[in-house]
Amino acid sequence: MSEATSDYTLADETSKAQGSVEALRQNILLKAGALQNAILTSANFSIIATDEKGIIQLFNTGAERMLGYLAAEVVNKISPSDIHDPQEVMARAGALSIELGTLITPGFEALAFKASRGIEDKYELTYICKDGSRFPAIVSITALHDKDGAIIGYLLIGTDNSARKTAESKMNDAMAAAESANHAKTDFLSSMSHELRTPLNAILGFAQLMESGSPPPTVTQKRNLDQILKAGWYLLELINEILDLALIESGKVTMSQEPVSLDELMLECRAMIEPQAHKRGIVMTFPKFETPLFLNADRTRLKQVLINLLFNAIKYNKPEGTVTVDCTLNAEDKIRIGIRDTGAGLKPEQIAQLFQPFNRLGRQAGAEEGTGIGLVVTKRLVELMGGNIGVDSTAGVGSTFWIELLHAEAPRLVFQAADSAAPERALIADDAPRRTVLYVEDNPANLELVEQIIARRPDLHLLSAADGTVGVEFARAYLPEVILMDINLPGISGIEAMRILRDDPATAHIPIIALSANAVTRDIEKALEAGFFDYLTKPIKVDLFIDALDIALKKSLAPPAPATGKEPA
Repeated sequence: MSEATSDYTLADETSKAQGSVEALRQNILLKAGALQNAILTSANFSIIATDEKGIIQLFNTGAERMLGYLAAEVVNKISPSDIHDPQEVMARAGALSIELGTLITPGFEALAFKASRGIEDKYELTYICKDGSRFPAIVSITALHDKDGAIIGYLLIGTDNSARKTAESKMNDAMAAAESANHAKTDFLSSMSHELRTPLNAILGFAQLMESGSPPPTVTQKRNLDQILKAGWYLLELINEILDLALIESGKVTMSQEPVSLDELMLECRAMIEPQAHKRGIVMTFPKFETPLFLNADRTRLKQVLINLLFNAIKYNKPEGTVTVDCTLNAEDKIRIGIRDTGAGLKPEQIAQLFQPFNRLGRQAGAEEGTGIGLVVTKRLVELMGGNIGVDSTAGVGSTFWIELLHAEAPRLVFQAADSAAPERALIADDAPRRTVLYVEDNPANLELVEQIIARRPDLHLLSAADGTVGVEFARAYLPEVILMDINLPGISGIEAMRILRDDPATAHIPIIALSANAVTRDIEKALEAGFFDYLTKPIKVDLFIDALDIALKKSLAPPAPATGKEPA
């Protein structure tokens, strides 16, 4: 092939390549133009471009649709700040002024401040339409630069945020309604608990007095009293369990997580539950701890969980059966507590229904009483403490209920001896000086019960008042050593009466014990925080009542603390 032919071929190929490149460039430009056109004519986004001074230069179709202006009405005439809520623009300028320590004039400069520094700014603003209507929008502002990096304008891309705002508003309204319903539910439960406990207080209180009275009851009377007390305490248990479950479900149960000594807690549970086991011939085996183990849990709630599981292991065991408790620390740094019984065991379909409220798995017709609530409450409490609960069971062999909670390090000073022994009751001589107790109570049955309890103490003299106002006057007039105060009183409440007495220097030192049928944790905490010395719930347990009274009487004999200039607690 000649040199001329070769040159012609090379030129031809070069021309073709250049043509292909040009075609490709035109195609890219065409597509870019189509993309740009699609963006600028989008009806779903408002696209507004300004010059470096903030005057609108571009107002796309989406902006026209959203705001009701034609492009010709705004281009080269107004700033984007003119179509935003002026209060929001001023607030943004004020926030920037505080942040920078210098005055920022409300206007587009305040809107575009971050964008002017190379930071894309995205925020919520309210757009004002041509007809005066408003809608919330999410707006992103970006600075536009020339080839030398100088700012030549700003690009604002906005989208209508009305749907999300409406959804948020509905969600907030629903949450507020749910919260209100929860408050109403809790208040109702607190009230119902009080109304149910008040008659139970008389039933159980007088039955206890009759059981321990002199002369002692006959065999038949004793049997009848046992039935009254058994039914009364069972009804109280039912009230407590329903109240617990309702409070848990409404999110009103508070947990105080702390390291809990497992061996100490096991000793307390054993002392409470072993007498029940002995009555049924059940042999119980508890673990021996060579080194102390601590769990991260709420101590009161964990004790409630263990007592419930232990009592179930006894209640649903076979005669002369066994209950074995074991504790193991696994590789996940969790402690598993297992409670194994030798009862009838559970079938797989029963296990599937185990933690359903009011479901007793077909044992309703059995001799054992139950509510079907205890295990549900137990499961919820374990989960609130961050743990797990489960069961392994074989029909005809027995069941092992287990819980797992996080292991905790021993707290400081935990090994120091603590004086946890119950106060010893001193023997009271008949000629001992009498001390005055004031009981503020509007329920005659409750008053009579306490009168009979106090009558057994020759060292005590009882005064009574039927409402809070009279109670305050009696306290000031007689200066009793201890005051027992009902919470729900006619006129002023027991809490209000207590505060009046605390604010009076003449009565501020007197220990005041709340004696109420309100057993909701929130109510108890509220009363103790308000300044009560102690809080006892009805129905009264006579022994606990006497113990609390003796502690308060001892407190009243102590010399007053030196003045600190602060109001008494």
